[in-house]
Amino acid sequence: MQRRLWLGAAAALLTGCGFELRRAPEFRFRSIALAGFAPRSPLAAEIARRIEASPTTQLMEATSQAQVVLQALADERQRVVVATTAAAQVREIQLRVRLVFTLRTSGGTPLMAPSELLLTRDIGYSESVALAKEQEEALLFRAMESDIADQVMRRLAALPPL
Repeated sequence: MQRRLWLGAAAALLTGCGFELRRAPEFRFRSIALAGFAPRSPLAAEIARRIEASPTTQLMEATSQAQVVLQALADERQRVVVATTAAAQVREIQLRVRLVFTLRTSGGTPLMAPSELLLTRDIGYSESVALAKEQEEALLFRAMESDIADQVMRRLAALPPL
């Protein structure tokens, strides 16, 4: 009996505080197409997966069939050596994921000015654990692409109705 009382009180507190699970964003357009991304771009795949989870919007293959088009002007993954030893051995690498995009109607009318999203991560490097560092890079690239996809979804959800 006392346990039910505590559970009821906990449920009432969670309800009263406005707690709600995160759900897919609801966009103010019915269909969207992705254009300008590199072939088999992991970033495009992540954005497409998130759009498909939306209950209000369909992802279209052809830009002519979509109400709006997310146009990638740049979709880049970069790996830059930041620090080396006196013996020219790599000691630190910077990973970068960059997306420059715009949103337009299928007729070409711009809905959003070109926006740039750039994420960087620095990681140490050692030749003795090169395979592990390669896996760490892949993991960091996926995490950065996921962050960029989240930012794109928030910007699309904030658009006014068409």
